[in-house]
Amino acid sequence: MGETMALLVPEAPGHTAPRFHTEIGGAESNVAVHLARAGRRVAWRSALGDDVFGHHVRERLTDTGVRCLVREDTERSTGLYMKEPSSGGTRVRYWRRGSAASALHPGDAAEVWRWRPRLVHTTGITAALSDTARGLVGELFERTPPGTLRCFDVNYRPALHGPANAGLLLDLARGADVVFCGLDEARALWGVRTLPDLVAHLTGRAPSPGLLVVKQGAEGATAVRDGHSWFEPAPPVEVVEPVGAGDAFAAGFLHRLLDDAPLPDCLSEGARLAGVVLGLPGDIPPRPEESAAAR
Repeated sequence: MGETMALLVPEAPGHTAPRFHTEIGGAESNVAVHLARAGRRVAWRSALGDDVFGHHVRERLTDTGVRCLVREDTERSTGLYMKEPSSGGTRVRYWRRGSAASALHPGDAAEVWRWRPRLVHTTGITAALSDTARGLVGELFERTPPGTLRCFDVNYRPALHGPANAGLLLDLARGADVVFCGLDEARALWGVRTLPDLVAHLTGRAPSPGLLVVKQGAEGATAVRDGHSWFEPAPPVEVVEPVGAGDAFAAGFLHRLLDDAPLPDCLSEGARLAGVVLGLPGDIPPRPEESAAAR
């Protein structure tokens, strides 16, 4: 559950007006695509505008095997963002205020429950889109049917969240069953600087997540459950672009978790898939047939 936007990526600069090709991007739909490619039955619930970008998002996700449970909004447009690559890194600009997905509301949860999912995944991005979207995330976590795991990736974005949302993200993380959080995010949000401090901050009171997965950047990641922890080092990789690697890690981890695999195996698959995405210019690896055609 969450917003997916159209993404404009500039082609090689020239002496004429800039040209762009269109991709898509969204934290939750990135996870959905990776899980669908792993053979899972995956659905994505959101809202899109009745416009060319909304149609593009729906077509791209459907082509990857994700079932799109989309509410089409005839009054609001699909969100849009643009990447600006440079020698100093990639800058991202957003046009999402008042988007169709910002009008997500608690009533959208009914479509999710209709499919009786084993796991519902959303992020702190969705919770910050609007008051109604925040209410939707609360509905997903507070009225979860028995047997459905609630998964939450903090996914802190300074420009979107700001200091006012630190408490909101903490409450949502404590109310989930599975939580992904970067140690750098915890430092920025809650002033927590070490792994033991973060574990105590999120699990030291009720409610608290049953499984906490802490992303530690280039070092690796640690899973914590029932007072025990497991660490997986990050694989060596030449980084092309870091955007989307966290979503890939979450998808790889969840794929093995749904198999009831041991947590070291979940961490290993998460790290492997994140490493693949770190070595690519986009959020999602091309399909095998696309890679063969490019060669």
